[in-house]
Amino acid sequence: MDPEVLAVMLPYFSAEYGNASSIHSFGQGTRAAVERARIAVAALIGAQPAEITFTSGGTESDNLAIFGIAGGESAVRRHIITTQIEHSAALNPCQALAKRGIDVTFLPVNRAGVVDPAAVKNALRPETVLITIMHANNEIGTLQPLEEIGRIAKEADIWFHADAVQSAGKVPLDVNALGVDLLSISAHKIYGPKGVGALYVRSGTPMEPLLFGGSHERDRRPGTENVPGIAGLGRAAELAREKLSEDSARVSRLRDKFEQGVLAAVSGAKVNGAEAARVPNTSNIMFPDISSESLLIALDMKGLACSSGSACSSGAVKPSHVLTAIGLEPADARSSLRFSLGRHTTEADVDLVLAMIPQEVARLRAISPENKKPVAVK
Repeated sequence: MDPEVLAVMLPYFSAEYGNASSIHSFGQGTRAAVERARIAVAALIGAQPAEITFTSGGTESDNLAIFGIAGGESAVRRHIITTQIEHSAALNPCQALAKRGIDVTFLPVNRAGVVDPAAVKNALRPETVLITIMHANNEIGTLQPLEEIGRIAKEADIWFHADAVQSAGKVPLDVNALGVDLLSISAHKIYGPKGVGALYVRSGTPMEPLLFGGSHERDRRPGTENVPGIAGLGRAAELAREKLSEDSARVSRLRDKFEQGVLAAVSGAKVNGAEAARVPNTSNIMFPDISSESLLIALDMKGLACSSGSACSSGAVKPSHVLTAIGLEPADARSSLRFSLGRHTTEADVDLVLAMIPQEVARLRAISPENKKPVAVK
């Protein structure tokens, strides 16, 4: 978290303890904090404050958007369009709805990880109710052509949702320019606290709640408001808006230096998704002839945290669905790592990592069973 975010949150854990839905003065004080945060989040994405619903994070926002539009028992149109590289927070709800009888089209992407808007248009049906496509991919950082898809959705009168968890605060966002009806963000991706996020819902968009209880958040999300978290999200959104140009330029420069250094020092290394426009903070690199899990552990022991993007299932490590969707062979997908840079990353950090990675790759390649020559036995 940004220290300024923490400073804003602290009073709401102690002195400012009122329930934001109460009418007494203690409650009205915290209500004011919630509404200030709503204004700040709306300003970050070019929305109106009344169009912001606070949630527990990106996963809930995605679920609320997808189930809220397409999951109702009264839904007449029963077809969803998405892509093969969505985050599990959107992919799994679509798969859950498919089990309920809603037809889902999972569109492929090209080798850069970008969906073709023409493919979206061709997938439209009279029964299509929702298009849900992420703005920036969480593993390779590539940006989708949302503006063009938004025009397609508007012309066909279909609701359009975008998961912008990875792009909010990294690139400029304007919900009207993008043409989205719903958009998800998460606080901890913009240096706010974990466990809080927001869903933009364009005025006039029908929405069935996931939960039932009180009339909080305009009957979209019941439950006593997480005032410290919401206040933190609001301040994080303000800072993200203020620092967007500065952060983007500096982090882009550091990422480029990092990638160029790795490619120069490690034979066969390749940046996945480099052919497309990307958010500035994400770099996914394939290191042939080694296991990404082995490299991840080795780097972690030296103090560098990165991600393999793979998930364990039934005791077997599966290759990333994103990397296989862009055409990587399973072995290459299992040799890829994601690195994230940010507001607090320094030039010295990059220099340290550039000295660390080639050394560890060389060591792992030297001990890899695949690289050992067979020994002749007399």
